[in-house]
Amino acid sequence: MKKQLIVIGLSTIIGLSGCGNDDASQESNSNQTNQEQTNHSDHSNHSEMNHSSSGEVPEGLKEAENPTFPVGSTAILETDHMEGMKGAEAEIVGAYDTTVYTVSYTPTTGGEKVTNHKWVIHEEVKEAGDTPFQPGDEVTLEADHMEGMMDAKATIDTAQQATVYMVDYTPTTGGENVTNHKWVTGDELSAK
Repeated sequence: MKKQLIVIGLSTIIGLSGCGNDDASQESNSNQTNQEQTNHSDHSNHSEMNHSSSGEVPEGLKEAENPTFPVGSTAILETDHMEGMKGAEAEIVGAYDTTVYTVSYTPTTGGEKVTNHKWVIHEEVKEAGDTPFQPGDEVTLEADHMEGMMDAKATIDTAQQATVYMVDYTPTTGGENVTNHKWVTGDELSAK
């Protein structure tokens, strides 16, 4: 009888310690996943983004002469800068030829660094001259697409010559129309 109680007792202890390890392991994995999500701040996190704008464009920005998507035409958004954007029908309200950048910066309002933000155009950079910036260049932003972006110090991640579009669209998730959204590139649009 004593032997049976010892075996049952040991079995219970082993079983419980195994469950405890599984719970601790699951909790540790859950905490690690939550921490990774908290630490990850890139261009897909646009909860602070100003979806609509006044439609004003920076001084010196040149209208595109022969854009793939002319002003007044419609296209389908193939990008997910913000929730409800991908798959939405957009009206082209502006088309401009410029250099577009992805940038990384720390918001002037504090918070985590934003990495690979799409898009800032050449004319929205304080130090902009005639020559485009190169990846790795340090600049000061004059864009206000997101809270804390204006006057933020940024690093140019990528640079490319492109036609950028300002668009109006209704999010696929519902809600108010977005007007004069800045910016999408031609490869983020498809013909309707």
